[in-house]
Amino acid sequence: MYETTYLRALSLEDALAWLREHEDARPLSGGMTLIPTLKQRLAAPSHLIDLTRIEAMRGVSVEGGVLRVGALTRHAEVAASPVVAAAIPALAQLANVIADPQVRNRGTMGGSVANNDPAADYPSAVLALNAQVITSQRRIAADDYFVDTFETALEPDELVIGFDYPIPLRAAYAKFRQPASGYAVVGVFVAQFADAIRVAVTGAGASVFRWFDAEIALAADLSEAALAPLKMDADALPDDDNGSSAYRAHLIETYTRRAVHALLAQPLRQTA
Repeated sequence: MYETTYLRALSLEDALAWLREHEDARPLSGGMTLIPTLKQRLAAPSHLIDLTRIEAMRGVSVEGGVLRVGALTRHAEVAASPVVAAAIPALAQLANVIADPQVRNRGTMGGSVANNDPAADYPSAVLALNAQVITSQRRIAADDYFVDTFETALEPDELVIGFDYPIPLRAAYAKFRQPASGYAVVGVFVAQFADAIRVAVTGAGASVFRWFDAEIALAADLSEAALAPLKMDADALPDDDNGSSAYRAHLIETYTRRAVHALLAQPLRQTA
């Protein structure tokens, strides 16, 4: 681990000022990715800016048909929150299958989405639920936020401070876990809204992505049978130690059907 300077921010203003002052500084929340990277000497930030004492970036609430989650809310808090369970049960279920208990009790939603690991779970929920990523400078639509492997639309001095999730009629998440890490080899999040069906896939590409063919098929016929003719293009998928591209394509098809099965088992949310 390289030498670095530790700074503890007590306000968002402090954190942003230090990020602007120190070009090679890195923000730190749960540290589930950054700390192992530092230990392996794969990163050498001049300063670590600890965000964990910024209370304004925590918490869960529902306002006007939107579930708002602070960026520093830990996975375990999302999983256990009665507010999340009432608004979007699939998001609570997703949080409960992230990695292992140690990670769930330290890792944060904001850290996960800012990092954009291609095998992370939360990006599929953000994308499928058409969330707004709230930053220190602006709001970014989910479709515009995820760019590539570990790459997002964030600027170097921009912090994720929260998320606004439109509450769907119903939603479901199905995941094939990597046995050792608990990361998603493939995870599929399906969300049903009054005017759309959105299907997001994580773990199977350079970054989370929408499966548009599945969305079109399900919009015409919301059933498992509607997915039967669809085939995921394996040529666009990675081929590595966790599985061949053909295997990943098969997993996407299988876990999309499982997510739709779970979604159809739920009652439709009553809207005003």
